[in-house]
Amino acid sequence: MTRFLVLVLLFLLGPNQGYTQIYDPVVWDTDVVVLSENEYELQAIARIEEGWHLYSQNVPKDGPIPTHFIFETSTDYELLGVFEEEAGKVVNDPVFKLRITYFEGKTIFKQRIRLSKKLDTIKASVEFMVCDDERCLPPNEVDLVFNLNPSSRKSATEEVAAATIESESNMAMDGQLYGMQPDEIKIAASNCGNQMSLSAQKEKGAKNSLWQIFGLGFLGGLLALLTPCVFPMIPLTVSFFTKSAENNKGKGIQNALIYGFFILSVYLLLSVPFHLLDSVNPDILNEISTNVWLNVIFFIVFVAFSFSFFGFYELTLPSRWTNQTTKGESTRGLVGIFFMALTLALVSFSCTGPILGSLLAGSLTSDGGAWQLTMGMAGFGLALGMPFALFAMFPKLMDSLPKSGGWLNTTKVILGFLELALAIKFLSNADLVDHWELLKIEPFLILWIIIFTGLGLYLLGKIKFPHDSPISKLSWPRWTGAFLIFAFVLYLVSGFRINKDAKTFTSLTLLSGLAPPAGYSYLYPNKCPNNLNCFKDLQEGIEHAKKVNKPILLDFTGYACVNCRKMEEHVWPKPKIKKYLEQDYVLISLYVDDKKVLSKEEQIEVQRSNGGSRKLKNYGHKWAHFQTQFFKTNAQPYYVLLSPDGKTILSKAVGYTPDEDAYAAFLSCGLLTMESVK
Repeated sequence: MTRFLVLVLLFLLGPNQGYTQIYDPVVWDTDVVVLSENEYELQAIARIEEGWHLYSQNVPKDGPIPTHFIFETSTDYELLGVFEEEAGKVVNDPVFKLRITYFEGKTIFKQRIRLSKKLDTIKASVEFMVCDDERCLPPNEVDLVFNLNPSSRKSATEEVAAATIESESNMAMDGQLYGMQPDEIKIAASNCGNQMSLSAQKEKGAKNSLWQIFGLGFLGGLLALLTPCVFPMIPLTVSFFTKSAENNKGKGIQNALIYGFFILSVYLLLSVPFHLLDSVNPDILNEISTNVWLNVIFFIVFVAFSFSFFGFYELTLPSRWTNQTTKGESTRGLVGIFFMALTLALVSFSCTGPILGSLLAGSLTSDGGAWQLTMGMAGFGLALGMPFALFAMFPKLMDSLPKSGGWLNTTKVILGFLELALAIKFLSNADLVDHWELLKIEPFLILWIIIFTGLGLYLLGKIKFPHDSPISKLSWPRWTGAFLIFAFVLYLVSGFRINKDAKTFTSLTLLSGLAPPAGYSYLYPNKCPNNLNCFKDLQEGIEHAKKVNKPILLDFTGYACVNCRKMEEHVWPKPKIKKYLEQDYVLISLYVDDKKVLSKEEQIEVQRSNGGSRKLKNYGHKWAHFQTQFFKTNAQPYYVLLSPDGKTILSKAVGYTPDEDAYAAFLSCGLLTMESVK
């Protein structure tokens, strides 16, 4: 599913305000094809507004709400098979991390049926969910009437209207359901609000993301320099350029600069195929990164990389590749220098390959796709090529370089431990994607504790690997490194501390995006996002807010809402936002797709905002009706700031707001207004 990097929706709330809207982007129609005297093909036709999409009947577990057709139980006809649907568009959703099919524009569902007696009409209903790039609507249910008698056939709209019974005696008062009436909610005067523009957010987010990836690539290149495959090449290569141009020092420096540039170019060229894939299918990188089996393959590959770094075997590219590039070095001029750079890239693969693999995997799992990979490769190539040019310009600096020795192998082994930890991360991704529920937070932390404890013991000389040199005395870098590693191990152990308020383990900020959520636990599972305290019942939340005298953050959300999850996983954990949610607001999360059945007393018929009536059967129906009736909108996510009694709106409501500063301004505005209405 294509998602914009930044989308901000501002809504003004209340009965007479123009920014609220009830969305109804799907129109259903029916048709009937006669196959034989007693067999028919029933067609349910969905016409979907541009920009919206309707989900398939077949959606994986824990995904969006699928389209579902329900027929009245009858002995008068027999359904032959199931509803057939068109191919639709298949994507790997980056938030749900599932392969999902949906439809756009117009689609037709077909069901064959055989009659056992003559009928004029067959009644059914369809439950469905639609989303666009900004919002998801709560599940909706529409009646369908299939006319088998051509002479009496009417439009579906007329049939549905005729079938709708609006009984005033069965209409429930909203006060009975929610403890208040829509006209009781007032809007407080406020002169604050979210002033950030959409373009500014997009520019800021894109630039930050690309430069962060560039920085990580540069760091990876510096690490590659410290490996035994690359470090010894620096003085050898620089000496070659300076000696080959003894009579023209400037020429030697020029060739070294070109050599460094070609090293950068080689790694940039590695990202070109991903741009070609991205142009053919913009979703291909997301499809690759969210594939469960690819994450398993990454796990296996990174384990193989780590044992290679440990020295148990060596990973090399085919010798004929390096033989061909070595032949090219004999060519004079720029072509020969380019082949020298290419040869360096190939012969150093056993050391640089695992680091490049980490960079590749990390870039594919981010939203920027091929351009982020290019920036990462640029950082890596620049860090790797820069020393060759620098030392050629200032040869005396090489005197300060440490001599090659056992420390180079130590660097490789350290990288091996890091690769092993990263392998666990990819196995965790596969576990979350495919819902194995095996690698929850407890085993993940235990495995990382074992890996980094092993690294600390290695630095202290307690663990040996095949190519390690004898250690007569521990150097200060080893003592310092061991101290830092064991401090990190203690930090990992602190992840088992119990957060008494959230009743789960303490979330570790440094592991955000690496470890499973703290609430994904065997011992202390947590049902609220990010270990926050939240209420899932309106009245219960209001009573608590009045008791503690704190304003309410009313969160209209959904289990199957993509952008709701983005907000909960990427915005709410930000320190600037989290302190508001933990200290200043009472969070009430109302799930509009909650299938938990209401008590019989609450299963009442209510009037729809856009006409007709509906029987509330589950909590999703109840909260969706509350949102449309009281706030005149049915999109999620949707955030409303209310006074403790729930009857005063404190600020403009917002929808999907991924910018941290904009969302913080929204929450701050509510607190300022709260002070003025006390």
